[in-house]
Amino acid sequence: MDFTLWAGPGFLALLLLEAWFTHRRGAQAHEAKDSVASVTMGLGSAVVGLAWVGVKLGAYEWAYSYAFFDLGHGIATWIAAFIVVDLAYYWFHRLHHEVRVLWAAHVTHHSSTHYNLATALRQSWTPMTGLIFYAPLPLLGFDPLMIVTVYSLNLIYQFWIHTEQIDRFPAAFEAVMNTPSHHRVHHGTNPQYLDRNHAGTFIVWDKLFGTFEPEQEKVVYGLTKNIDSYNPLWIAFHEWVAVIRDALRPGPWRTRMAYLLKPPGWSPDGSTRTADELRTLAA
Repeated sequence: MDFTLWAGPGFLALLLLEAWFTHRRGAQAHEAKDSVASVTMGLGSAVVGLAWVGVKLGAYEWAYSYAFFDLGHGIATWIAAFIVVDLAYYWFHRLHHEVRVLWAAHVTHHSSTHYNLATALRQSWTPMTGLIFYAPLPLLGFDPLMIVTVYSLNLIYQFWIHTEQIDRFPAAFEAVMNTPSHHRVHHGTNPQYLDRNHAGTFIVWDKLFGTFEPEQEKVVYGLTKNIDSYNPLWIAFHEWVAVIRDALRPGPWRTRMAYLLKPPGWSPDGSTRTADELRTLAA
């Protein structure tokens, strides 16, 4: 079962509570046009997700018919499913930052210059790029409905960490779990924060695979080149337009493919910079 749709009213209630709370404190956590755009992106993503879930489940069921193991449906399998789905999410998320054609599907979520619970709802309208990252799980013997269920719980967990209103938790919690502090870093355009902290629920993946960065200096949110638009269609598809434009430029096929498969910011003449290059220059 996908619990994210059931959680929608709760998301909106918490979003409004955050907006009221920050307004009472004299803070400017929300900008009306930006938050409306984010909620619109969330609604559009939910509609696309409803249409896509049948295809996704069908693919999982097909893979499940060739499963190598029968893991059953016991509590240990549910716990294991939550862990492996979170690991798959880490690699899904990381590669959607490191491969430009995947970034085109994910950039929507990073396109706001604000960081609040509305930003959590600013989701992609092209979720199809995620299928390959979770398809191996039914082959390992995880029931497709179990995968969809724990994936939805993973996304629900990630909602509350999109806020500046929570500082830090005790060190033991911060050491294991993804938190607002860790995820603020992920949304930062500060060079040392670029492409860091990709975790969904467990920050240990970033520490294990070398992509962890603690929150230190104040985070600057958005993109390295912001789109300055509240138009949902442009928010959803601006990078797809740019990717296609670059891939169709005259030149050798190797260069055209590089525009698709190299990291965002790559260019054959070095006129634009990738996250690693920006980090190196700032060091």
